[in-house]
Amino acid sequence: MLCPKCCDQRSCASKILSRNWIVYVVALVFEMEADSSFFDRMIGHLRSTCKYYTGYPKDLGPSRVIHFTSEREFVKILHEGFPVVVAFTIRGNYTQHLDKVLEEAGAEFYPHVKFMRVECPKYPGFCLTRQKTEYPFIEIFYSPEQAASQGRVADPNTTKYNVKVLPFTYDVSAYGFREFFKRHGIQASDPK
Repeated sequence: MLCPKCCDQRSCASKILSRNWIVYVVALVFEMEADSSFFDRMIGHLRSTCKYYTGYPKDLGPSRVIHFTSEREFVKILHEGFPVVVAFTIRGNYTQHLDKVLEEAGAEFYPHVKFMRVECPKYPGFCLTRQKTEYPFIEIFYSPEQAASQGRVADPNTTKYNVKVLPFTYDVSAYGFREFFKRHGIQASDPK
């Protein structure tokens, strides 16, 4: 029997099927909101079995980006001996993109390179010492060593250190960081 609105029975059947499919998906979404673990299992199964899964969104795990809280913590991280990529940021649209890039690069280069984000409006003293006028910008700190000459130090408990600092001028992406590390001889992964 043909549909009174059209002449082709197959197109009507496909419309009915697509409507039923949409209703099923909507019902499934409402059901998933109640049980997020089911949703996580379903997405995990899809990622592991789907032939055309592209890898996005990437499952990066816990955040590897350290949020700056004090210069003391920064020095402690430098003393671990790993290079530290520091992004000096202010709020803005580009900062959101930069956050995603830092998350991806932090997951890729963990634990050989540490990634840190400094919100300059919260910590203006630390940012102003870098003497930059355009934000956001990225610098890489590495190879901390105790200064040979301590010079005149007001507090005998204070120790001076020399740290190499490189401005990051490559493409802001995980690939850009990889190329930068190769170019400057910074160990960013396990030797093969």
